[in-house]
Amino acid sequence: MKKSYALAGVMILAAVLLVMPVGAKAEMYVEAYLGGLFAGDLGSDMTATLPTVNQTGIGRLPGHAQPAVIGGLKLGTWFVKEGFLGYNYPDWMKYLGFYLDFSYHRLDLKNENFNTRVYVGGVFSNNNVTDFKSEGTVATLAFMFAARYGFFPDSEVPFGRLQPYLAVGPAIMFSTQQPSLNFMTAGGDASAGSRGSTDIALAVDAGLRYMALKNVSIDASFKYRWANPSYSYSGALFNGGVPINFKYEPTYNLFSFQLGAAYHF
Repeated sequence: MKKSYALAGVMILAAVLLVMPVGAKAEMYVEAYLGGLFAGDLGSDMTATLPTVNQTGIGRLPGHAQPAVIGGLKLGTWFVKEGFLGYNYPDWMKYLGFYLDFSYHRLDLKNENFNTRVYVGGVFSNNNVTDFKSEGTVATLAFMFAARYGFFPDSEVPFGRLQPYLAVGPAIMFSTQQPSLNFMTAGGDASAGSRGSTDIALAVDAGLRYMALKNVSIDASFKYRWANPSYSYSGALFNGGVPINFKYEPTYNLFSFQLGAAYHF
């Protein structure tokens, strides 16, 4: 965890240094956006152990997420010829840029049943129907390298009022999950509170920006993020009578559509 925080600090510092204008005009912008999120199948093998009786349960979770609202902020720049960090870039670099993208949303998993195979003494003994649900959150800081093209240039916006763009980059994802398990066949509940995971993720954006005014734009975009977090829990089964440990390792395939408004300076 300490290594993850250190990595996050280094990446944030590098990004801030990258987008700070020093003694030169740059085409920078800040944007707020809001949208809707849905996720692909987050299915994952979940393992649960009862250390007191040396028993292990293995089950394949369905992992279907509920739709959610996503909100976020972007801070970015395009490498325009006027200069960036005091450097006079060649004209062709106006098509390239960089931005920070911070987003936040809930990631609650639907209430579903799955079968747990119970492993005792070297043998799989029986199947146990298990009810599963979970509540979670996801915060993502993405470092996006972007390319754009301009259409419909005029005197106010020489690059073009309509600007489709594509961006890709690494991200740091901070997520939590608070699952609740009900081993229905065995008649026991297990819950161990919320656990967090900090992971390196992949982020991809595709968008269409319209410069409504010289310094104001409207942005419609599609966002995809991938990550593979791991959550480990220690709790109690049968109303606190039996200790239980379990691990949940989903694969996050997160999709969202959002609309934003940006101010350019």
